[in-house]
Amino acid sequence: MKSRGERHIGLLNGFAAYGMWGLVPLFWPLLKPAGAGEILAHRMVWSLVFVAVALAFVRRWAWAGELLRQPRRLALVTVAAAVITVNWGVYIWAVNSGHVVEASLGYFINPLVTIAMGVLLLKERLRRVQWAAVGVGAAAVLVLTIGYGRPPWISLTLAFSFATYGLVKKKVNLGGVESLAAETAIQFLPALGYLLWLSSRGGLSFSAEGPGHAALLASTGIVTALPLVCFGAAAIRVPLSTLGLLQYLAPVFQFLLGVLYFHEAMPAERWAGFALVWLALTLLTWDALRTARTARRDIARAGTTVGAVPKAEGPVAGPEVPASGAGVPASGQGVPASGAGVPASGAGVPASGAGVPAAGQGVPASGPEVLDSPAARP
Repeated sequence: MKSRGERHIGLLNGFAAYGMWGLVPLFWPLLKPAGAGEILAHRMVWSLVFVAVALAFVRRWAWAGELLRQPRRLALVTVAAAVITVNWGVYIWAVNSGHVVEASLGYFINPLVTIAMGVLLLKERLRRVQWAAVGVGAAAVLVLTIGYGRPPWISLTLAFSFATYGLVKKKVNLGGVESLAAETAIQFLPALGYLLWLSSRGGLSFSAEGPGHAALLASTGIVTALPLVCFGAAAIRVPLSTLGLLQYLAPVFQFLLGVLYFHEAMPAERWAGFALVWLALTLLTWDALRTARTARRDIARAGTTVGAVPKAEGPVAGPEVPASGAGVPASGQGVPASGAGVPASGAGVPASGAGVPAAGQGVPASGPEVLDSPAARP
């Protein structure tokens, strides 16, 4: 069990990670006049530089050789890199084009999309409350479609790309920083080629807007990787159920920034759609916490039962008993200690937010395994 100090450090790192992901809409507009394509390419290039330096510092490279010797796993990393490219690109474009609120909606509905994909692709079964949450979420999308006069395609693209990314990452099974390194290594050459092409046409802002602008573009690597490092520090110190709740900080901050800082319009039907989304997430979180509590009680009860070993009373009848201790197991040998063979409290139970992880990244698990990965965060 982690000490109170360790849990405190973990919570601070969790708040820092999700806080940075939530406040990132303040950063992307600083990179104008660079377009979304140039910002995306710089993010790929400088993220690789940053994580390569970090991995070199801790001398953690063994995973790379193993990955290169597994073509199927490498192919999955390539798919993940392609999907996260779509996610990052749409998010950057949305923020810099005045669609912060709609972008935040994508991360609000992501848990619902993840669960729907679990049912459709992994044949997972839902509890009644989960079905209700998915139904309310679908109604929310319908209301928002009417409100926007079109489907909320930015939200849907972000949610489905993030959920797909999580599904692929589930199969790859790499750590957050290692995954980011592998994916940006695949993105590096196309991104660098795009930047060189822009430069040849005189459209590269990196070299045309001064050293301050160039430094901001280079810092996209830190902006991408630093929250992931904080998340990793939090994940080993606090329960996944806590991370699952903290993850909602990111879209909440993004939503508040869109409404209060960027002053984006929120007509009544849009409020109604968001209210339905929040209702669906409340149902989902309540069901996940209730299920986790029930599972922990069952595990604790099973541990108590296993640990209760009855004492033998009276002389042993039957064959001759060996001399004291001869051939007899020492005290406790062959007898499960209290709770032995029983998972620790909550083990094996999908805690709220299981799988968070990639960049971005943490969704309350409610039955089906959540496929979120924090490396995919905006």
